[in-house]
Amino acid sequence: MKGLYCRAGVNDAEPKFVIQETSLPETLGCHDVRVQVKACGLSPLDLKLLSDVGIQRDLIPVGREVAGIVLQVGDKVSFFQPDDEVVGILPLDSPCSGLCDNIDINEHLLVQKPEKLSSVSVAGALRDGLCAYTALHTHARMAAGHTLLVMDGASSFGLMCIQLACYHGVKVLTTSHTPQTHTFLEQLRPSVGVQDPLVAKVIPVYKDPSDLLSVVLEETGGLGVDIVVDSGVRLSEEESSEDMKLLPHKHDIISVLGVGGHWVTSHKNLQLDPPDCRLLFLKSASVTFSNHEVWTASSSQQGRYLHILKDIVEKMSAGVLRPQPEEAVPLYEATVAMETVQRQQKKKAVVQL
Repeated sequence: MKGLYCRAGVNDAEPKFVIQETSLPETLGCHDVRVQVKACGLSPLDLKLLSDVGIQRDLIPVGREVAGIVLQVGDKVSFFQPDDEVVGILPLDSPCSGLCDNIDINEHLLVQKPEKLSSVSVAGALRDGLCAYTALHTHARMAAGHTLLVMDGASSFGLMCIQLACYHGVKVLTTSHTPQTHTFLEQLRPSVGVQDPLVAKVIPVYKDPSDLLSVVLEETGGLGVDIVVDSGVRLSEEESSEDMKLLPHKHDIISVLGVGGHWVTSHKNLQLDPPDCRLLFLKSASVTFSNHEVWTASSSQQGRYLHILKDIVEKMSAGVLRPQPEEAVPLYEATVAMETVQRQQKKKAVVQL
């Protein structure tokens, strides 16, 4: 059978994605489940993270968010049986590519897939759902009555944050990066019969990024927000690329935080200067780094991780979380699709097998 793999570039060269023949071991591990993959989500590959945790291979498996049907179970598997529909995320050190016809995965990394939830939909949105759940529940301790600022709310991750927060009674502010995404965010509405919009305010930073602080303070009566979830930040004013201009400066994010606020950042190399730390101290605010990979990198909170996955798929099935649909591509287009995802970083793709 075939799988998609990455051959890391040398000296900052772009990584190459290739289809390779692979096979599974004849003997199934006692706690492993053999799954026939129906759909696999493609997300950007973090080669630096893999290197940091000691995973160095000539060919790195690609595609980790999978949905499929159980074919065979190990001797000590207690959660599943053949013909069960399951969904899960392969661990960082998995030797399997999620685009293989069949894969082996530990039973403690899978949950049952609700029957009416499509494999393509859940495979394309599971990672973003996990990121949003981790940011808002695990890190920010979100609660009803809080005010949340989601940067770039039209992204797949931002949309998950907005929907999850509104379900829990949180007031949501968000930013838009283009006129098209601004229109989309303005039209967001909750379930039928409820007239209030999902988003209390959409801030068009593509017009003037400096408006962020004044608009947030106006919307919150000068108090600031309880939670900020970013999609990247600028560390200095000198960063002048078009994409970077739309990102908030780190000082702006700290400034919009209220007393006791939580900033959940996806910036891996965040640097805070003494004045930044002083402002955080005065507000008794905190900064948390969002690294959703820790759930599969450590087994210390495996039960909690499974609870999160189960809650995400149940909310998707119930329509609480409604991800933007991704058009599924066939396996022979997976290489080109992954190259696009890796290059654009925030883009998603789903391969249907």
